Amino acid sequence: MTTAKPIPAVSFQTARTGISAKPNAMGMREMQERAYNKRGEQYLLIKSPPASGKSRALMFIALDKLHNQGLKQAIIVVPEKSIGGSFSDEPLSKFGFWADWTVKPQWNLCNAPGPDEERVDPSKVRAVGQFLASDDRVLVCTHATFRFAVEQLGVEAFDDRLIAVDEFHHVSASADNRLGSQLADFIRRDKAHIVAMTGSYFRGDAVPVLMPEDEARFEPVTYTYYEQLNGYEHLKALNIGYFFYSNRYLSAIEAVLDPAKKTIVHIPSVNSRESTKDKIKEVEEIMEYLGEWQGADPQTGFHHVKLPDGRVIKIADLVDDSDPAKRAKVLAALKDPAHRNNRDHVDIIIALGMAKEGFDWIWCEHALTVGYRSSLTEIIQIIGRATRDAPGKETATFTNLIAEPDASEAAVVGAINDTLKAIAASLLMEQVLAPRFTFTPKDRGPIDDFDYGPGGYQEGQTNVGFNEDRGQFHFEINGLVEPKSEEAVRICQEDLNEVITQFVQDKTALERGMFDEEVVPEELTQLRMGAIVRDRYPELSAEDQEAVRQHAIAALNLTQRAKKLAGGGDAEDGEPKLNTALIDGVRKFAMDVRDLDIDLIDSINPFEAAYSVLARSMDANILKQVQAVISARKVKISPEEARDLAERALRFKKERGRLPDINAQDAWEKRLAEGVAAFARYRAEAAANG
Repeated sequence: MTTAKPIPAVSFQTARTGISAKPNAMGMREMQERAYNKRGEQYLLIKSPPASGKSRALMFIALDKLHNQGLKQAIIVVPEKSIGGSFSDEPLSKFGFWADWTVKPQWNLCNAPGPDEERVDPSKVRAVGQFLASDDRVLVCTHATFRFAVEQLGVEAFDDRLIAVDEFHHVSASADNRLGSQLADFIRRDKAHIVAMTGSYFRGDAVPVLMPEDEARFEPVTYTYYEQLNGYEHLKALNIGYFFYSNRYLSAIEAVLDPAKKTIVHIPSVNSRESTKDKIKEVEEIMEYLGEWQGADPQTGFHHVKLPDGRVIKIADLVDDSDPAKRAKVLAALKDPAHRNNRDHVDIIIALGMAKEGFDWIWCEHALTVGYRSSLTEIIQIIGRATRDAPGKETATFTNLIAEPDASEAAVVGAINDTLKAIAASLLMEQVLAPRFTFTPKDRGPIDDFDYGPGGYQEGQTNVGFNEDRGQFHFEINGLVEPKSEEAVRICQEDLNEVITQFVQDKTALERGMFDEEVVPEELTQLRMGAIVRDRYPELSAEDQEAVRQHAIAALNLTQRAKKLAGGGDAEDGEPKLNTALIDGVRKFAMDVRDLDIDLIDSINPFEAAYSVLARSMDANILKQVQAVISARKVKISPEEARDLAERALRFKKERGRLPDINAQDAWEKRLAEGVAAFARYRAEAAANG
């Protein structure tokens, strides 16, 4: 059974302003209008949450490029066939636009027979060539088909055409990522237009999506979760929680699976420790728990299950792939446009590798995932399945059911890795849902359209401004380093969450920040974050790297400290409070300190608030074992860290007129002195070795 104890959870209550769903005179929602206003850009990057309307935004932009910008054709590229339905015909003129979106049936290759596969399909590649030679305007295909077509036809065959890449986080700058390499070739040739769209512009690994010089060519359009959820008409709250269970997950699922809620259940991979290794039997057991099987509908393939209260629910099984025709029938029924707005069409969907990114079921109220998924990107996408706005749907929930480590296991630290990954996902979601941050040095002055509280902006004081419409904070921080280059400014404005994503996934930082009682916060905020920024942006100057580091750690730590002050995850009753209290928490933190400076921010352990919740949620013996193992590891200062510490020691000397003292009471000053000694030792060894 589950312990029914959540570990670091996010709860966000929306303002329900209706703005994000309200169309303008041309039928565009807020995000779509924002993207359309940048339609003249050759390279456009749309970063917007799942369910915000990226597909339709692309339709508006593509039609303008085809009719008004002289482009010959538009090619829409999606990661899997099921997402191709998002680009089906739309009568846009019915809602005020000047043209309709149409795709001739033969050019939507996602509807062509055959499974999703990575092997080349000659007929589809041939079809791409035939399309390029035709006078037709729009083609939809998978990433795989597009890759093979470019390999065979060459980059030049796509000159003067729009290439729109959906779920752009599948691209990476790695030489092994063929689509990423091809896009780099398109950018170098500079004859095509590219629109990239993603709900999570970061990957599960540390590889960037694009190389910095290529990314600099793109004009970003950013629409945040905060803006989207606050602007909904129906959805009141989004809750994200993690629950431990012991023994088999199939015995625990009844504690979290409510048949009264429209739910997508993702069962674990057969290779995971949570799996029973028999995925078909797992689906059968879930249905047995729910009630009595009544047979399958011959038209849709949905299972009918009679609940104990007599109600019959419909369950779509996307796990059983033993009969491709049978699963194709279920998928077709789920995608049937005639039932798109029918809440009673299906009640529960059980899946394994499907129904994630791009899967559009607006009625989904609960995304229940068993075991940790392969990446933070995947979790963001799964959460997005539940965040659509729909009449009568007031709450959306994501639940991650995680196996509790056994305190008797010798490898208890290894077993807790899933928990650490869940915490990383929780920290990231808190950041994604929080308002955006704008940081300036102290006394730089107020920014237009920001509310600085009842007294307004006051020179010489600690000022915090908030723009409710944009969901954006303005903080003044004493000692803040400002970015100088255009690229560093762009990173601080657009990419802080990507930097934070890499930091919270850093195993060493997370382990030590959570479990090492002797860790000095600056070792995480300055050394670990500093190393991540240097590795991620080696082309930046040292000053710009420090600016990015400071902006990223300030955004993370201010969110965490404000959450703690607002009661989020650290209330006496253990219940996380709503994230709307974050605004008050941020102001309270800023006003409670005499002077908000970067040294204060660097002295906060970013994982402190998460640990305080975990300590109440997990077995004390397990926590004690893990803590003992982590703390016992004597972390040797590496040459790179020694150099970084020595450089920071020089800043210390410049500020205070003396070098740090190895016998100091202050833990960070002592660590700086140890770094100076280690750096001197490494230099002496290098000199001795020639």
